[in-house]
Amino acid sequence: MSRKFSILTGQGRRMDGGVVFGAVPYRIWADWIRPDHNNQVYLPSRALLVQQEDQNILVLAGSDMLLAPLPRTCRCQQRLHGLLDSLAQLGLVEDDIHVVVMTHLHAILGPEVQTAALNGDMPRLLFTRARYLVGERHWFRALRPHPRDRALFVPQILAQLKASDRLELLDGGTCEWLGTDWRFHVSDGYTPGQLLPEIVTATGPLIFAGDLVPGTPWLQLEITSGHDRNPECLVDEKEQLLDHLIANRGCLVLARDPRVAMVRVARDRQSRYQSYDEHSTLHCFEA
Repeated sequence: MSRKFSILTGQGRRMDGGVVFGAVPYRIWADWIRPDHNNQVYLPSRALLVQQEDQNILVLAGSDMLLAPLPRTCRCQQRLHGLLDSLAQLGLVEDDIHVVVMTHLHAILGPEVQTAALNGDMPRLLFTRARYLVGERHWFRALRPHPRDRALFVPQILAQLKASDRLELLDGGTCEWLGTDWRFHVSDGYTPGQLLPEIVTATGPLIFAGDLVPGTPWLQLEITSGHDRNPECLVDEKEQLLDHLIANRGCLVLARDPRVAMVRVARDRQSRYQSYDEHSTLHCFEA
């Protein structure tokens, strides 16, 4: 089956660098991503668009990218580039998306969206014709979160997903809606039940790394973030996934790296993981 792959960008996020890089000292992580005066780093939000047969399938890392943009209150207000703008560059509109795969349901909202939510003006969910695919175990985690990560699950988003009647819960490694060339790795280190899709192509598998490996610094096994629920488990999962990728000569799509969108991975003489064949974007790549 021939497919086209494109990497899209939505609105990025600013986060505290100490949270993003966990126990890594400031003097080290500040060389990887330069922080602002508040020690915040900018991380992009990327999505993977897979076009196969008559379907447009969107893979998202987190549920905040599902939210429609807030309306501008005046003409002087800056218009921010979002996911719909990336789709428009490919000649697609919101209703052209048939399936949305969410690796997990964490949502880190910007201040404007937080204010709107508090005022009862939560934005609607995008892609009103699409099926929303979420891991079953992760869905129940989101409904009954642990106090440690409760703030990362937004009740209004979960309620809209449930009310849509288009929510599909996946409890295995495959999905009939996507076909036999799709499989899912289940990861518990960042958040229990995160789904990482792997798509078979003629040139090797393509894996969307979600928040297990959000960017090239996290190719180092010991690097974890303050949001990881089980860091030791995450390190083991990273090693297993990256070794699988290397053995099958696949590509890794990075959801948060400021510079690189897709890489191949190798191990050097010290058994450290290194990226090569780096791509800053991907536009209608056929495989």
